Amino acid sequence: MNAPLTDRKATNFEVDFLRRMPKVELHVHLEGAISPSTIRTMAARNNVTLPVSEGELENFFKFRDFDHFLEAYYAATSTMLTLEDWRLMIDQFMADRREQNIVYSEVFVSASHHLQRYDHDEWIRVLSESIGEGEERYGVRIRLIPDISREVPETSRPVLDFVTKAWENGVALGIGLGGPEQGFPPELFTDVFAEAKQAGMHVVAHAGETEGAASVRGAWNGLGAERIGHGLRVLEDPDLTHDMAAARVPFEVNPTSNYCIGVVSQDSPHPIRGMIDSGLVVTVNSDDPALFGNSLAQEFQLLIEQGFELEELWKLNLDAIGASFLNETEKETLTQQFCVFHTENSGGR
Repeated sequence: MNAPLTDRKATNFEVDFLRRMPKVELHVHLEGAISPSTIRTMAARNNVTLPVSEGELENFFKFRDFDHFLEAYYAATSTMLTLEDWRLMIDQFMADRREQNIVYSEVFVSASHHLQRYDHDEWIRVLSESIGEGEERYGVRIRLIPDISREVPETSRPVLDFVTKAWENGVALGIGLGGPEQGFPPELFTDVFAEAKQAGMHVVAHAGETEGAASVRGAWNGLGAERIGHGLRVLEDPDLTHDMAAARVPFEVNPTSNYCIGVVSQDSPHPIRGMIDSGLVVTVNSDDPALFGNSLAQEFQLLIEQGFELEELWKLNLDAIGASFLNETEKETLTQQFCVFHTENSGGR
């Protein structure tokens, strides 16, 4: 993916700094972070026929538009049929987190597409065990946000029931809303989100990616979403942008994803700069890194090559800690750890 560049190139120091700096990520999908080779492995052992041959799989993940992306994403999820698949996926995901120096992640799982496949108590047990083992093995932490896929609204109640159990077991932070926005506005899910909030769970929603500012407004006002996934089209409504900036609602922005599915033109700089200049709280994320061929460090580097300075990106990295669902003590501890790295590695910059 060739994003628009300025004359500002990332220096070797900056590239190395971004690679090594400790990072937090708040918008990444577990199913979209699993490599094509692992998808092939799971397809073979689960007797799943993928829509393309093995030799064409890499090209299948070069997306024409959002619908094509969903086709590929759901093809990937169709291979994840056993609880052992989830052990493998979580282990590989957490190993990759360690490789990328992403010390803490809040991770979406497309629960709507998996609930019928497993006993829910057993699935939660495997998720809990796998995450605990990964924390010991790799020294990174993750927590899950199972989400409702909009296009199957009939799964809303079963997802809430599953999330409630996972939340009570310390595996899930709360509930999310994903899937295609068109035809499935946030307001369809107000009752489920209200119940989740009343129980004390966190609530987040994808909005303003392929649909306009009304989708963002619905997620914030209608669902009470604490964070907005993507949300770049909030800028179409200056009043809404002002109100959300004043309320300090965090946005989980995913530049490479937006370019790959055509939400942002390849010929245009990403609107993240306009979001920041409007006073919005913004975090930087990779979304589906295995499908888009990106990493979190590369997301930051893309922004350098669109005119951002390294210290701006460092601040966005710290903002992700503040926007996370860690408790205040955990946030303070992590901020102190990050600042030690910055002091020791900033080279006086």
